Amino acid sequence: QMQLVESGGGSVQPGGSLRLSCAGSGFPFSWYPMSWYRQAPGKEREFVAHISSDARNIDYADSVRGRFTISRDNAKNTMYLQMNSLKVEDTALYYCSVRVTSNTIWGQGTQVTVSS
Repeated sequence: QMQLVESGGGSVQPGGSLRLSCAGSGFPFSWYPMSWYRQAPGKEREFVAHISSDARNIDYADSVRGRFTISRDNAKNTMYLQMNSLKVEDTALYYCSVRVTSNTIWGQGTQVTVSS
């Protein structure tokens, strides 16, 4: 089965850093663009970052640009999100996703909590 598994979430203080990972399986990982999304309690799921299959094209939400870095290692079937200068408003459940043909796959999410 096509599957994505996020990891690396946790609790940090404002200004801290976390590195999230997203491991893919069941599909040719290197063929597809991938994205990070997040969802805070009571809010809509929102786009965070996107990376093309070859990592040549990258996009960020305005709220994270300059603080977060998306990357991928196709040899390891893994995508990453380096999160620096974290803010309280970054607190959310973070998901990775991939669209394989017409089927969008989501991971289970990893919780990021930023509090003092």
